[in-house]
Amino acid sequence: MPVTADLLVEPDRLAAELDHADPPTLLDVRWRLTGPPGRDDYAAGHLPGAVFVDLDTELCGRPGAAGRHPLPDPAALQAALRAAGVRAGHPVVVYDGGDGMSAARAWWTLRWAGHRQVRVLHGGFPSWTAAGLPVDTSVPAPAPGDVTVAPGALPVLDAAAAARLAAAEPGVLIDVRAAPRYRGEHEPVDPVAGHVPGAVNLPAPEYVTQGRFPGAEALRERFADAGVDAEAPVGAYCGSGVTAAQAVLALHLAGRPDAALYVGSWSEWVADPDRPVATGGPSGR
Repeated sequence: MPVTADLLVEPDRLAAELDHADPPTLLDVRWRLTGPPGRDDYAAGHLPGAVFVDLDTELCGRPGAAGRHPLPDPAALQAALRAAGVRAGHPVVVYDGGDGMSAARAWWTLRWAGHRQVRVLHGGFPSWTAAGLPVDTSVPAPAPGDVTVAPGALPVLDAAAAARLAAAEPGVLIDVRAAPRYRGEHEPVDPVAGHVPGAVNLPAPEYVTQGRFPGAEALRERFADAGVDAEAPVGAYCGSGVTAAQAVLALHLAGRPDAALYVGSWSEWVADPDRPVATGGPSGR
């Protein structure tokens, strides 16, 4: 079975699975950094049977010194997942509005929490509707799930570990933000511009297009251009650990399931004025 079968699912395959007597649990995790909340999109139409789960308040902790999207409290995450009907050992499919970012963070969070059977709908909600598949507006009332959150099933970097990885040889810390943000020329969200010293830049559009990933070999080539080989430790960060979760998903697709996520990312890094900030530099290694 190809690795993508454990990580991604295409709309037609998902539609067939939803016709089974015991279909996957569907989580709608549509989200925007700015603008109307994803719950409004869910109310306007969603995959039949999908339950809305909020990225900001249910899949992440409260913003603060640990960043804008820190790790959730395990007990709170478990309660949210059980309320959404997530069951131990039962498959879950997550989807978003098409860019693949919040779905990837939801995928990563469930995998980090020990729930291995979770896939991302490739292309998100737009891929479902483009295939002419049905959309619903009714809100389901799922039976409570029994999933148990067991944190630590995927590797996580804190600020100190991110700094060590960026400075290590071999070792690669990838900054997946746009190049002007990496170079410190423009920072629309966080109070300080620049990057973690030693990090390399590989902007997300270079390995994913509108929420869809190329094949494994193409992904390996793109990460290799940033200095990632088959053996060197690798991690990723972005502004707050959402886009970087998508990079970790891409690295899994490329055959690097050991890739680590710096969850706090730049929003945590600059919360401490004593942490060094680099500017300028090339966009890759």
